[in-house]
Amino acid sequence: MKESTPALHWNSFGITNVGAVRKANEDAFLNRPDLGVWAVADGMGGHAAGDVASQIVVDRLAQLPANSSLSALIDAAEDRLLEANRKLLTLAMRQKERTIGSTVLALVARGRHAACLWAGDSRLYRIRGRRIEQMMQDHAMVEDLVASGLITREEAADHPQANRITRAIGAMPSLFMDIELFAVRPGDIYLLCSDGLYKELSNDEIVKTLNNNEQAVDKLIMFALERGARDNVTVVTVRFTS
Repeated sequence: MKESTPALHWNSFGITNVGAVRKANEDAFLNRPDLGVWAVADGMGGHAAGDVASQIVVDRLAQLPANSSLSALIDAAEDRLLEANRKLLTLAMRQKERTIGSTVLALVARGRHAACLWAGDSRLYRIRGRRIEQMMQDHAMVEDLVASGLITREEAADHPQANRITRAIGAMPSLFMDIELFAVRPGDIYLLCSDGLYKELSNDEIVKTLNNNEQAVDKLIMFALERGARDNVTVVTVRFTS
């Protein structure tokens, strides 16, 4: 007789903070373990209604079906994000704004498999034991420059175009989402965050905090604020246990 594989359970927390410099919080997040869906959206700084844009993105993802396969969930997530893209383009046209946009990083999971969908530079990290791995590549100008060999990874952090993203919801009529599929294991921790976190904390600091604190979201926010939190800071953690 074939033994059944124990189901994985999801334990997740999310929080967002305006930071120490910005006057408004243009980040938004989704924490829906009942759907197997989590997301972080960062309204594009310098553009109108960034807070509206990020909320529209997470609201669309909150409408995903609860009882579906992973492939169906991914298809539905893509459809919802395309809807959000059209909504933001229409809103910008009505308000006569050049762009009303947002990044998005979504994690969807079914059973022992998951996928991330993204546009922009909000990130997904996996912490497995003491090892941290970035699960996707930023859609950012400096990433293209590093990939082409024009600058080094070290030079990217202080580059004049360090904050310029190359893809976002609401930025262009044609939206292309990148998708990464992977298996999950008991004990895995997945961290979704806006750039307000990873620009203040090192990977080693993130790993140490997540491994030593059951509800590490508060600690991560606190550490970012102590560093000056130059941007809005949003954190969602998802722990998979058997």
